[in-house]
Amino acid sequence: MLPLPAELTRAQAGACLQTLTAGLQREAAGLLVIDATALARFDSAALAVLLEVRRQALAVGKTIAIRGMPERLRELAALYGIAALLPAA
Repeated sequence: MLPLPAELTRAQAGACLQTLTAGLQREAAGLLVIDATALARFDSAALAVLLEVRRQALAVGKTIAIRGMPERLRELAALYGIAALLPAA
């Protein structure tokens, strides 16, 4: 399981993506669970990071699921029409 930070805005997106990408490469399982329970402050960059990790996971035959996604982030994903791409764990 890979944790998201408490804050994930445009300012932290690059570093967070690097961390998640490294974790994706280390994970042997076919399902990568991303833990969003600590995520308290975010903007749409959080969705961009999650979508990029999903793209990278699919490229190597893995899938992702999000654990503890904040309701506001889930609503934002639904607004953008991408909620189905970020399933709950």
